[in-house]
Amino acid sequence: MDGFLNLNKPLGLTSHDCVARLRRLLRIKRVGHAGTLDPAATGVLPIAVGRATRLLQFLPTDKAYHAVVRFGVQTDTDDLDGEVLRQQPALALSLEAVESALPQFVGMIQQVPPRYSAIQVGGKRLYELARAGLVVDVPIRTVTIHQIEVQGWRSGDFPEMDLAIACGSGTYIRAIARDLGDVLGTGATLAALERTVSSGFALAHSHTLEALETLTQDDALRLIQPQAVLAHLAALTLSPQLAQRWCQGQRLPLVEIQDTTSLTTGSRDVDPPRADSSNDEPQSDRPYCVNHANGDFLGVGRLIEAQSVLSPWVVWN
Repeated sequence: MDGFLNLNKPLGLTSHDCVARLRRLLRIKRVGHAGTLDPAATGVLPIAVGRATRLLQFLPTDKAYHAVVRFGVQTDTDDLDGEVLRQQPALALSLEAVESALPQFVGMIQQVPPRYSAIQVGGKRLYELARAGLVVDVPIRTVTIHQIEVQGWRSGDFPEMDLAIACGSGTYIRAIARDLGDVLGTGATLAALERTVSSGFALAHSHTLEALETLTQDDALRLIQPQAVLAHLAALTLSPQLAQRWCQGQRLPLVEIQDTTSLTTGSRDVDPPRADSSNDEPQSDRPYCVNHANGDFLGVGRLIEAQSVLSPWVVWN
């Protein structure tokens, strides 16, 4: 059993909890996930099963979320699971004021991760240090926010805003909520979070744990195959002769494969790889999805320009 699952993680479970349940359900130990979700968050959690765990490192990193931000409340965890540090009604806050502040959170920005997060400082997780009552300097990180769109607004003592956020890896939505409240002078915390896209998987095509259990019992569970998950990578198609050598773990000299190998990048075909590569040809140290001429997935390769070879990164056999 090898492939991927698109899990809709429920509220209250850690990502590790979900992996443990799937190991028992599928009766296989080799199960992993991409992009950890907090217990208080729901939504897309990409799951790799069997040999597919070796491919997690090649998944796209962009993510998208639906977030609910509550103004007038600050907590020590930057969400509603934490201890309330400050609570002050924000009746005067308007939708227009929040909208005017949002553009400064789009683009490449710096943010301080929440004190209760899995980032390591001195070999310890920040949440471990926070629970021990230790105060440490949380390292600032640079993240990319592609887009923030307002989807809803509810006024009141503690107004709430619904946001659709598309971002790069390493982004903490809790930090965006906290920092937005700081900018507006009201304080804010994350009231709810649902991940709608992760590593190319979309919420619309996800399955709950209960649905996966039913599919398994009915012998109707079908794993997503690697080629669909790695569609964002350039794809190399090998002849049967070269494919056999690839499956043996051999490096393939470019001079041998340039006339028998095709390269597909996205939706367009380009010339086969050559030692004197140009912008339209494979780039060194970049992963490539490698397929057999019959359509079978063979693994992931890396072009080593200095040696003029295509080297196996992960061989799928």
